[in-house]
Amino acid sequence: MDIALLGGTGDIGEGLALRWANDSPHDVIVGSRDPDRAETKAEEYVTELDSRGREVTIEGLGNVAAAERADVIIAAVPAYHLTDTVESIADVLEPDDVLVSPAVGMKRDEDGFHYNRPGVGSVTKLAANAAPEAVEVVGAFHNLAAGRLANLDAELDWDTVVVGDDRDAKDTVMELAEAIEGLRALDGGPLANAAEVEAVTPLLINVARHNEKMHDLGVQFR
Repeated sequence: MDIALLGGTGDIGEGLALRWANDSPHDVIVGSRDPDRAETKAEEYVTELDSRGREVTIEGLGNVAAAERADVIIAAVPAYHLTDTVESIADVLEPDDVLVSPAVGMKRDEDGFHYNRPGVGSVTKLAANAAPEAVEVVGAFHNLAAGRLANLDAELDWDTVVVGDDRDAKDTVMELAEAIEGLRALDGGPLANAAEVEAVTPLLINVARHNEKMHDLGVQFR
């Protein structure tokens, strides 16, 4: 399966790219608004994996070209860039593509980080509104600590909650999630439940900031 990581040069994109390239047989494409930056970062990821004895091919392309090549498109961009990013690739998306949003809207004040819920209900819903009607949108990977995700020496032992309205699209994303060693996918129900999942991320950041030895927290359900 071809996976495009739009914003694959950023923190969550880097972690997902490295983990899928290292742990799975899937083909990874790094996307960026700047194709040269995408190519440079893709080469960096290949070099990192080569140093670990893993021979992989990772392409770096502009976001539109990356999305056109892929079966699953991860919009690994900040919430404030999400709508523009999805709209920029809308013309190349096919009805059988799956678009995934891990973005979380947050604001910060002197007390800490807080969930910034959009008027439409969730950031994942923003992605769904921007995508072509025939393309299924799934929310996943919201609560992953990017630093730990990108550290291939770190064991994850995390859960990721996956939300979406189409069963097949959700199953595809859950299968991809579990291709990453130490990551378990859990069904969080329809896309309308995305806000509850997204809101956990600022909580994790606040707990990590105020408690020693809790850097790079994740979620596990037992």
